[in-house]
Amino acid sequence: MKHPELIETHRVGPHTRERIVRAADCPSLVSQGLAHVGLADAAVPYSMVRTDLPGAYFLACFAGEGRILLDGRWQRCTAGMACLAPPHVLHAFHAVPGKRWGFAWVRYDSASGQGPLINASAPVLAKFPVEPIRMAIEGLFHEQSGGNQPWALHHWVELIHGYVVRFAQPWHVEDRLAKLWEAVAAAPGNPWTLTELARRAHCSGEHLRRLCRRQLGRTPMQQVTYLRIRHSARLLTETPDKLEIIATEVGYANPFVFSNTFKKWTGWRPSEYRARKAG
Repeated sequence: MKHPELIETHRVGPHTRERIVRAADCPSLVSQGLAHVGLADAAVPYSMVRTDLPGAYFLACFAGEGRILLDGRWQRCTAGMACLAPPHVLHAFHAVPGKRWGFAWVRYDSASGQGPLINASAPVLAKFPVEPIRMAIEGLFHEQSGGNQPWALHHWVELIHGYVVRFAQPWHVEDRLAKLWEAVAAAPGNPWTLTELARRAHCSGEHLRRLCRRQLGRTPMQQVTYLRIRHSARLLTETPDKLEIIATEVGYANPFVFSNTFKKWTGWRPSEYRARKAG
């Protein structure tokens, strides 16, 4: 199917309904670092593209299906699925022809310095009980338009933030996998292979692949790529190192392969990304 062009976009259309609570209208959101929360019942031509997402973005689907661009790939997002995109990445999603798409979202304000802890074991797209966060956002809408009591608004916002944190830091992540990804994040330049990852996790490659798909929404090698890109983005922002040096440090012998991979995952060439951050 045809996907929208990856330029800054927010297209709603006449058949989509959005309800949004913004921090400017609800100071309780500020206490948890939230820029806005909302609910959507979307239909074509609804689409959103953010080329440099300023804060972490959480989306949970409770009805129908849509398409989400994560890790440089378009993926289906259906009822009972949620995704979490870290700040400063390319992020896009859109409705599917002939289908409606019901979802809740939470966007954090990067200036607040708050938000869910997106560590090496944080999922990108995974199953999640989405009804509680949808109902919490409904509760926030109701309170804001009704009683508008600060204490009640604060509790609804705490619940919303708590559900996002629960998704970002799932309690059921196996300790051996958490330690595995911490090891990869600490040494992204190592020549990681599925065989080596499975050996460190004390399981077969196929079992590791199933665990990663279920818990992270990625294959093991896609998770390695994610951690490499995340580390390289930090180096591009915080150091003056040449691209060739950064490529080698995160495991790419060929800087052109590194550049192409970085663009696929972030939407920008490494030099463009560095220039934007410097600006």
